[in-house]
Amino acid sequence: MSKKTLVISEIFPPRHGGSGRWFYELYRRLPRDIYTIIAGSANRDKEFDDANINALRIQRLDLYSPSWGIRSITGLRFYWRTFRALSKIIREQRIEALHCGRCLPEGFIGWLLHLRHGIPYLCFVHGEDIQTAMESRELSFLIHRVFRSSAVLICNSENTASILTREWSVNRGQLRVLHPGMDGERFVPAPPDGDFQRSQGWQDRRVALTVGRLQKRKGHDMLIKALALLTPTHPDLLYAIIGDGDERRALEKLVQEYGLEEHVQFLGEVDDNQLVAYYQQCTLFALPNRADGNDIEGFGMVLAEAQACGRPVLAGDSGGTRETLLDGVTGVVCDCTAPEPLAAALQNLLGDPQCLLSMGQKARAHVLDKLDWQAHTLRASELFAEAGT
Repeated sequence: MSKKTLVISEIFPPRHGGSGRWFYELYRRLPRDIYTIIAGSANRDKEFDDANINALRIQRLDLYSPSWGIRSITGLRFYWRTFRALSKIIREQRIEALHCGRCLPEGFIGWLLHLRHGIPYLCFVHGEDIQTAMESRELSFLIHRVFRSSAVLICNSENTASILTREWSVNRGQLRVLHPGMDGERFVPAPPDGDFQRSQGWQDRRVALTVGRLQKRKGHDMLIKALALLTPTHPDLLYAIIGDGDERRALEKLVQEYGLEEHVQFLGEVDDNQLVAYYQQCTLFALPNRADGNDIEGFGMVLAEAQACGRPVLAGDSGGTRETLLDGVTGVVCDCTAPEPLAAALQNLLGDPQCLLSMGQKARAHVLDKLDWQAHTLRASELFAEAGT
């Protein structure tokens, strides 16, 4: 019998983020009376929650803190405030298990609640969260507490599982790999749409699309530099960027430096319905990710979504993105730490339209077989039951 469970995740729609979308798609397919989502506050969250009231039980808390450590007053106040609020919910709703969206802060909160209430918890691990924490002895100390008492650790990729065993000395028997899924009924191929392409300035252009926060590890800068190598002989190339973040100003400056204003679009955030159309109408999808110090791409859900829309994909050879595609069959994996190999990979792909078409067709078949939400939800349910959570 399933246990009444709190799912704690600061990142959750309508806030953008791959992990939040993963949890939304997964838990809305599980029994509503079993799972209560404790989600972080976000702009227009009430509108979102009202629209999903029949699928999800969502309660909002302020789960943001500028400090996740416990050596600062800010961090201590955050954990104490959140611990008290969740303890009240646990008592009122007779909660029997916890699912924590990340190691920090959610996993540490889960550990505290486990100590106080004696209920089991599991923790999702995404790769980039544990890598960045390695730079801090304090945060590493907290994460080791989380790992030690978690019923299981659910890793989003084999690469993340390898990091845990190799660099954190976690027993492999405590780990389970669950790749994020995608909705094959929503992300579907579509024929060329002239009206959409004209509205975006995409007509008669070959468009490379990237979706994600503007962070160094995503590699937008390298693709812009690669574009500078290609546009003299490929003047129709256009790079469309969906997302926002700390790197936007630096990327805009880079575009100006290379004189690529006619070849790069910054589209900002778009809603989910618009996003599908962008996937469908681009020529290929690129996530030219690389490691930025200890910051890596754990999996890359956007690569799965693009493939579901019948788009060939290009990914960097860092982190877990390789696990989303079949290299040479549904897309390519390449070195994205410099513009030259990235430019060469793009030129090879764009120079063979028949190969692009074949890759796109095989891409959809691949993700439907491996990453569709139906199979993903069944696997997740089995893992939760096995872990006693």
